Amino acid sequence: MSSERPDAAAVLSPQAARSFYEANARQRVRGLFDAGSVHEWLPPSQRIVSPHLEQLGQPRALDDGVMIGRATLAGRPVLFAAEEPGFMGGSVGEVHGAKLTGLLERAARDRPAAVVLLLDTGGVRLHEANAGLIAISEIQRAVFSARAAGVPVIVVSGGANGCYGGLGIVARCCDHIVMTEEGRLSVSGPEVIESQKGVEEFDAKDRALVWRTMGGKHRYLIGEADGFARDTMDDLRQAVAAFFDRPVPLTLEAVEREHAALGRRLERFGAAPDAVDIWSGLGVAEPRQLPLLDTEAFTALADRVKERGDV
Repeated sequence: MSSERPDAAAVLSPQAARSFYEANARQRVRGLFDAGSVHEWLPPSQRIVSPHLEQLGQPRALDDGVMIGRATLAGRPVLFAAEEPGFMGGSVGEVHGAKLTGLLERAARDRPAAVVLLLDTGGVRLHEANAGLIAISEIQRAVFSARAAGVPVIVVSGGANGCYGGLGIVARCCDHIVMTEEGRLSVSGPEVIESQKGVEEFDAKDRALVWRTMGGKHRYLIGEADGFARDTMDDLRQAVAAFFDRPVPLTLEAVEREHAALGRRLERFGAAPDAVDIWSGLGVAEPRQLPLLDTEAFTALADRVKERGDV
């Protein structure tokens, strides 16, 4: 990476070279973007760290858990952010949030082919709750600034932490979301729902329930994820590049159309007790077998029956 000395954290193991899920943030950046094109801003050597964690006796990361910069993907210039899943669950604190906001504001100014956000987060960092919540609002505003400038903002969710909390909301404010089967997307995470509503409502330890409710296959079927890819760097690279030059209009008409689609979905599936019932309602003949389908069989089926939010 052009701004760094050789970085051991970015060296790809054979498994990380194949799997987005298994890789750390720097390995993901190296695996997804064109070789030799990555330039990092505010790298760890500049030691821009959280001003709060040390006071609380908590460990700090020299990049505050997020890598930002510019690169090319399929030869097109992009700006990128990659959250580090291994540092505090990819959580958003003051510096982490400011780096995301600055990246998006720069995109509105420089107008690259896209902004690619590799989100892998449980949401706001509880140690910096107020600063983190403010950061989420600033990130959201910056997303809209980039979109208003005609820059597609593309989210990838395929990591161990999923995409939850405030950044789950931010993700749905972006133009496009690409997920793998391993990805998860929601506002509240499984443990939060269980703690607030009880295990009878949602058993966070039931991993099959978690994935069929929040996972990539379900989100793609109900139209919240626009792209679905295998958990490989090559597949995700192609899936992201497919959304270049495809900004979603940020207009009152587009928002009203999406609200109408959400209303139709609520009317159609609001009483469904389980995702399996939704899949059945969509026309999946054997809904309980859907989690077992490989990527080709799943996408062939999903592209026939999935919900659409753009009509």
